[in-house]
Amino acid sequence: MKANNPLNILLNGIVKENPIFVLLLGMCPTLGTTTSALNGLSMGLATMFVLICSNMAIASMKNLIPDKVRIPAYIVIIATFVTAVEMMMQAYIPALYKSLGLFIPLIVVNCIVLGRAETFAAKNNVFRSMLDGIGIGLGFTFALTLLGAVRELLGTGRVFTFPLYPESFGILVMVLAPGAFIALGYLIAIINKIRKV
Repeated sequence: MKANNPLNILLNGIVKENPIFVLLLGMCPTLGTTTSALNGLSMGLATMFVLICSNMAIASMKNLIPDKVRIPAYIVIIATFVTAVEMMMQAYIPALYKSLGLFIPLIVVNCIVLGRAETFAAKNNVFRSMLDGIGIGLGFTFALTLLGAVRELLGTGRVFTFPLYPESFGILVMVLAPGAFIALGYLIAIINKIRKV
């Protein structure tokens, strides 16, 4: 499959360059927001929206941005989309916004978003940059949702708040900070094993 193939660009972010399981980027929101599958999914979707929009905007303006100020310009573009996401969440889903808290504005400095702007969007056209944003965003969303689901299942006996076994059998540490490290470590090990097969 050619590197320029649109399907390859999409799959790259999900499999080969998954930001969490392969590149180990964006650990702060990964560990901080995945106490439940819903939180992980929501954080992933918010980041994916910012990735897609900022990649497209940067790809379309790359020739207008002077090289000396490209990083500050990228941050301003990313911050614009993060502010839009934050305001929409605050207006329409305030409970979720409160649950994710500080991690929504921190998308601005997420190394995944800024990294894709610098390494991909600044060197490619709008369409390819959009596909890259979708692929990396799907990979990030998948990773956060999976980690959140594992932690929620082991800690509370639920997945997406749907009860699967009594909460009294849950392992409390899995919904606390150490549980994030434990679950992430095991998931990375399992996924690396699958990728090598």
